[in-house]
Amino acid sequence: MVPPRLLLCLLTLVGISAFSQPTVLIKRSTAPIVLDGQLTEPDWETAQVATQFRQFFPTDTILANAQTEIRLTYDDQFIYIAAKMFNLGPRKYVTPSLRRDFRGEANDGISIVLDTFKDKTNAFIFGVNPYGVQREGLVANGGGTGADDFSLNWDNKWYSEVSTHDDCWIAEIAIPFKTIRFKENLASWNVNFYRIDSQYGERSTWAPIPRNFDIVNLAFNKELIWDKPLRKPGTNVSLIPYSAVSSTRNFTDASPAETKLQVGGDAKIAIGPALNLDLTFNPDFSQVEVDEQVTNLDRFEIFFPERRQFFLENADLFANFGLEGTRPFFSRRIGVAVDASTGQNFQNTIYGGARLSGKINNNTRIGVLNMQAGEDAAINLPSTNYTVATLQQKVFARSNIGFILVNKQAFQDSIGGTFKVNPTTFSRTAGVDFNLASADNRWTGKAFYHRSFNEHKTDSAFSLGGFINFSTLKWDLSLLTRNVGAHYNPEVGFVRRQDIQQVASTNWYNMYPATGLVQSHGPGFEFDIVRNETHGFLDWEYNFMYQIRWRTTARFNIRLRQEYTYLFNPFDPSGTGGLQLPDNTAYRNVVMIANFLSDARKKFFYTISTRVGGYFNGSRENITSQLTYRYQPWGFTSLRFSYNHIRLPQPYNSADLILIGPRFDFTFTRNLFWTTFIQYNNQINNLNINSRFQWRFKPVSDLFVVYTDNYVADSGENGEVIRIGQPKNRALVLKLTYWLNL
Repeated sequence: MVPPRLLLCLLTLVGISAFSQPTVLIKRSTAPIVLDGQLTEPDWETAQVATQFRQFFPTDTILANAQTEIRLTYDDQFIYIAAKMFNLGPRKYVTPSLRRDFRGEANDGISIVLDTFKDKTNAFIFGVNPYGVQREGLVANGGGTGADDFSLNWDNKWYSEVSTHDDCWIAEIAIPFKTIRFKENLASWNVNFYRIDSQYGERSTWAPIPRNFDIVNLAFNKELIWDKPLRKPGTNVSLIPYSAVSSTRNFTDASPAETKLQVGGDAKIAIGPALNLDLTFNPDFSQVEVDEQVTNLDRFEIFFPERRQFFLENADLFANFGLEGTRPFFSRRIGVAVDASTGQNFQNTIYGGARLSGKINNNTRIGVLNMQAGEDAAINLPSTNYTVATLQQKVFARSNIGFILVNKQAFQDSIGGTFKVNPTTFSRTAGVDFNLASADNRWTGKAFYHRSFNEHKTDSAFSLGGFINFSTLKWDLSLLTRNVGAHYNPEVGFVRRQDIQQVASTNWYNMYPATGLVQSHGPGFEFDIVRNETHGFLDWEYNFMYQIRWRTTARFNIRLRQEYTYLFNPFDPSGTGGLQLPDNTAYRNVVMIANFLSDARKKFFYTISTRVGGYFNGSRENITSQLTYRYQPWGFTSLRFSYNHIRLPQPYNSADLILIGPRFDFTFTRNLFWTTFIQYNNQINNLNINSRFQWRFKPVSDLFVVYTDNYVADSGENGEVIRIGQPKNRALVLKLTYWLNL
């Protein structure tokens, strides 16, 4: 007879084992799977079930209230996922609209994370919501170490159907093996599944993830075990041709309207199951949404993220070297040129290019990009070649070492058609990064060294630095340092400041009440110091902070800051082009900053932030807000508003800077969208209108109609009325793209 205590221990161990479910098996289907959201096929009855989802938010210590079941099977072409999301009764669901690539903590949805190389570093994400809206994205650097480590900008072909019931909603998903990259003959993958539920304000995962990390973190994924190792999926070539007709007119130089017909396209060619070759010919990005304008009160260049699809797959291989604000490569430099006579940026034609990226084995990734930009005889701009080569080698459990080489090369007499390399006009950058991610993700970080080279052969052309993060349930600590040489100039990169040494640290202590409306709260302390050898301290600040996060997804944080700024160049802090403060002057101020994000599950929700306090030799009060009303599920209307009240002593300019941006986003169906985006900015006296109609008539195949318009606008003599003046430029584009799998 088994002693009672031993029996209890055995039952406990069995219970823990069942509760944790370390793996899930996937077997080949015995019959065709029909996507209808009903789960009537026999293979779903016999498939192993991944269940026992655990809460990730608001806590991570209990089973989810709203449970989920996942089943998987496959055939020669697809991996199939069946997801059944249980409710506690009849209910309604939340979605921002019917537009693809929904995002947010307040929406309903199920997501599948596929780490197809078992490296816990890179993964694919596919998700769907109760309205059948799809999303797909890429995870890089293990997930959760930076803002760019989870992107939904990647698009590809896959299929899904959804059905809703009183006690659950069901999704059936079919992902072509040709859509994803994976290691051939691998017996298992790492996977996770996570669900966001709006009614219970709950996020849950199959593989438990500590709540102090991001929900897409790959360190804790479990195994998906195949009954047979996967083979190469066969020929995988996609052609994406486009044709576009556009009519543009520049009113500032009184030129007549210009009509153009363009054709071009992209191709995706799989070099084995894990490496992809992207080709582009005469690319056109007219359908890409315009950047949101900002009130520019900064002394340095403002960063706008890449939105063009060609540059997005495996973008981390190229874009994540260095630190934010000090990148050796920034893809938006390609296709943009500067008129030396005016200093203005303008769109530069790209003839074509190629990009090879992916894995050559389980531990090594490569990336090679080559683009040829066109000449412009009007400003004597020669044709320019851009080449980037990267190599990333995995080390330890989840870390890697990366190498990058960037070359920008002008062509001599390209305007005359000879296209000879000009050996005296070039810009090159080389560098190495070490990216740290511990097995349990408590420690993450980076160390890097980069150097730029040009025909002037200057010294101090380096950038080095790094950061280290330590994260536990209660503590979140980080330390950053960088040193940028005075002549570091990667012309195809993004460098906000040169000739600086910086050290910064951000530290939080988090508390988690067991009951009540608050999910977590706690104090923080932050400092940031920037100096150089010539002037000593350039900027420093230290912040005392407090943050609160509610179980409703609402958030609030506040900080009290003391800051110091030294001007080594003249600067107008009003942003109006007035009298500049002299160089070699210093300013010390106290500032309070706060922001609040309301419960985004509501039909009406908002964010509001404010800054009040000293500003150089005067004061500045700022309020920024975005109000959103959702027409469930058809779309939303939002109003973005920013007001800066700047008061400086005479003879310097004071200013009231206003930025207003209403947006109308309507999704008539899951394939028919219309967005209109209006921006009024009195800092540059500009009114911008961007209206875009999109019909997705087949998967990843679209018809776009895009209208853009810019007007001179000001707020009148007394600032009380916005007056619309003459137009600056106007464009109307009709573009058709088609995705063809060969």
